This record gives sequence, C-alpha cells and structure tokens, in this order.
Amino acid sequence: MTVGKLIGLIPEDIFQELSVKTGVDTQVKKLSGELIFKLILFSMLNADRSSLRVMEQYLHSGQFKLFTGYGILEGKYNSIRDRICTIEATYFEQLFERLFLIYNKELDEQKSLARADSTMVGLSAKLFKVGMEYNDNVNRFVKFSINLKGSLPSAIKIYTDKKYASENLALSEVIECDDSLQGNIVVFDRGLQARDSFDKFTDSDKMFVARHNSNIVCVDVTETKVRPAPAGANVTVISDKLGRLLNRRGKKTKHIYRVIRATVNKTGEDICFVTSIRNEDAYVIADLYRLRWEIELFFKFIKQYLNASHLVSRDLNGIKVMIYMTMIVAMLLIVYRKRNGLKGFKIPKLRFELELDTEIMKEIVVLCGGNPEMAPHIFKSG
Repeated sequence: MTVGKLIGLIPEDIFQELSVKTGVDTQVKKLSGELIFKLILFSMLNADRSSLRVMEQYLHSGQFKLFTGYGILEGKYNSIRDRICTIEATYFEQLFERLFLIYNKELDEQKSLARADSTMVGLSAKLFKVGMEYNDNVNRFVKFSINLKGSLPSAIKIYTDKKYASENLALSEVIECDDSLQGNIVVFDRGLQARDSFDKFTDSDKMFVARHNSNIVCVDVTETKVRPAPAGANVTVISDKLGRLLNRRGKKTKHIYRVIRATVNKTGEDICFVTSIRNEDAYVIADLYRLRWEIELFFKFIKQYLNASHLVSRDLNGIKVMIYMTMIVAMLLIVYRKRNGLKGFKIPKLRFELELDTEIMKEIVVLCGGNPEMAPHIFKSG
C-alpha cells in the first residue's frame, strides 16, 4: 500500500464535518483545525524531534504548502503554541476515533484481541504546572492509559490528577469508554483488580483476561479438571475454578468468574489469572495474557520514534492535542508497515517519509508542466 492510498482512505469532508461539529474554527481565520492537524502530522513524520520551532519552519516551507494545498501560510512559533493550547481538543479526539474505525476495518481487526495499559511522561515541576505530584516534588507526570485493539490504539485517556495513579481508576475508565471492545476480549495486568470494574465489563459484553494477586478469594466454587500441559506451554496450570469473587469488604461479585492458578515453567513463579471467559482451555487463557506484551512494544515505539515522552506543550489542552496526533501518526505508520510486510519501526517510518516526499515532488513536476510518469525510475517507491 502506498502512502497516497493510505492517506486517501481519510474522507475528504471529514475535516469540514468535524470543524462544524466541534466549533474548532469559530472566529479563526488562519490556523484552522485542518491546518494544525496537517502541520503536526508533517512535523512528526519529518523531524526526529518535533517542536514549536520545527513546526514554524515547516509551516513556511514549500513542501508543506504543496502537502496542504495552501499557497501562502503565515505564523510564528508563538502563534502555533497559542493555537495548540486553545484549540478545541475534542476535534482531534473525534478525528482519532473516526480514523481508528477506518484503519481497524482496513486491517480487518474488528474482532482482534485488545490490550489495556498505561505509561507515564514526566517533566520538571519548575516547568510543568499541571500533572501528578509525587513526594520528591522534583517532577510532575502525565499518565496515558491506552487500549491497543489488534495493532492500533482504539482509545486513550489522559490523566493529571494523582488519584488516577491507581490503575483501578485509570484502566477501568479507558476500557469502559471503548465501544470497540464490546463482544471482544481485553487483556490487562494486575494493576486493575476492582471487582466492580469486572462486573461493569461483563455487563457491557467486554470479556477480559487479567493477571491477579495470588491472594484472591473465590467462593461458591466449581472446579474444572486440568489437562496436561501442551508442548511448548510457558506455564503449568495447577487449578481451574469457577466462582464469585470477594472484594475487601467480603461482598460477592454479581457475575461468576474463572480463577486459573499456574506456575511459570521458566522461573517457577506462581501466577494467577482471572477471566470472564468460560469456554476456552486454561492454556489458551494463559497464552492470551502472554500477548499483553504487545502494548509494551507499542509504548516503546511511540516514545522512541514519535517522541511521546517529549511534551511539546506544557498546557493540558495542548498535551491532549499532541497525544491524539501521536496516536493518529502511529496508526498511519502501523498500517503502512503491516500492509507492506515490513519489520520493525525505524525503516517503515523512513520509507513512509521518503514516499511522502516523492508524492510532493510529483506535485512540483506537475505544477511545472511536466509528467512524473515519464520518469518512473525516479518516482517509483520501494
């Protein structure tokens, strides 16, 4: 799949539609929502470290003018900063949600496994006035909780209130808000253990597999016979029980859950899984949890190649805009990578950038009265 075809999947009228819906361009003449979207996208793709100064340079470049179709673009870095800090972040949130549906369908991942997890980004408390404070008062943090549905991020929540340091709150919210998880399975780590959340997920038809602390209490138990470990298994299942879970106050869960206890073959460590899935083999459940590791690779990708650990804006609204844009750029690169059978992330990102440059060069040739088809050896990608 070419970059042109990939970007061509974005409906032409989506920017105008969301502009009207969110009011993003009300009383704004120059830096429209669509222009800011394309400016951040362009700078993230073409710069190793995006910044306001970088965006200013790209705004005035001939390449960007051809990319956007605008002949004259004006604006200093402080104007870009102010616009990102005040622009309606809902515009970018809804754009992210719409594009996820498009690219999730393109990859045929509507029924794929989801993983939920969180990551933190910190900055000196002297520079960053919002964010979670910790005892040392040296740094403040922003927390990003993300669902990764198949290959792509499907939902994200951005937290600065310290109460959301608890995964029981943070992951519960990001899972509850994600309609794409209905009828599907989400996997998460033992930071989320709230029994009420388990019941809410089950009520909304969101199946889950979670690691849990070994001291979990299960009552009204029915035990299932455990089969021998299959060849290549990473764990050995010790017990497989159905029952209601008790919370700290001794209250039973509304629904019946499955508690699987096992031993990690490599280390001998005891491990415990809780799931709402009843009709799968215990070793399949353990293997589903093992696939949770994919979201750790996703966090590494966005931090290493999309500078997610670098806060371009220190304003909460600006942070939201930038993280939604990071998710959108990540989707584009991941779809491009998978559709073209590429490995890793460094080379796919480089190829994406070069192919985008090639598309812009073609536009220059056309504007000068030439025909790019006359030089296929120059403009052919790959």
